[in-house]
Amino acid sequence: MAVERKFVAEGARKARVEKYFLKELKRAGYGGMDLQRTPLGTQVTIFAEKPGIVIGKGGKVVRQLTQDLATDFGVESPQIEVQQVQNPSFNAQIMAERLANALERGWYFRKAGSSIIRRIMESGALGCEVVVAGKLTGARARTQKFTEGYIKHCGEPVNTIVEKGYAVAIKKLGIIGVQVKIIPPGARLPDHFEVLTPKEKPAPKPEITVTSVGEDVEEDIDDIVDIQGEEQYTED
Repeated sequence: MAVERKFVAEGARKARVEKYFLKELKRAGYGGMDLQRTPLGTQVTIFAEKPGIVIGKGGKVVRQLTQDLATDFGVESPQIEVQQVQNPSFNAQIMAERLANALERGWYFRKAGSSIIRRIMESGALGCEVVVAGKLTGARARTQKFTEGYIKHCGEPVNTIVEKGYAVAIKKLGIIGVQVKIIPPGARLPDHFEVLTPKEKPAPKPEITVTSVGEDVEEDIDDIVDIQGEEQYTED
């Protein structure tokens, strides 16, 4: 298999595994996965808001997931590790799922989008963007965008810094797509700079030069010593 076809096949497999996890782990608050090849097999890290649901009673669910990855998707020796999401407000996939659930329950799209953005920004995020597309208010599809803070749309930071999540809300009028982008706090943006105050330089030390003392100066010093000795003698 050519290198190009191998990369395409691995990308397609990763997309199918991601779709499978989205469907099976929806109740667990699925927040994304990381798939890496190791000498012993394939390390699959699942991020979830509720790791107990992913593991299941006695590890039943995680064993079933491991078997499905090996048989249905051709993943070589999968080893699943489950990690809990510490702050769900900074996980774009979890927030997109919550927004989609709110739309399915009948929330108005403006209220739902504004509440999600407010929660993310109040948690300390640098920026957030929410895009809702579909039949929102009538028979014609439209797109509504909510943005607050600082967000990147191009360049390398889009792939390295911006967290992206996508979810679908199924309603009577049709399907509504939800996309959430988050820049978490502490992200190092390439166009960020700091102005440093210059440090104060210490004052230069005075230079002491030693010169030869002439005969006149030596005589003056001897006179001063004699006078000080006489004053001390008279005081005693």
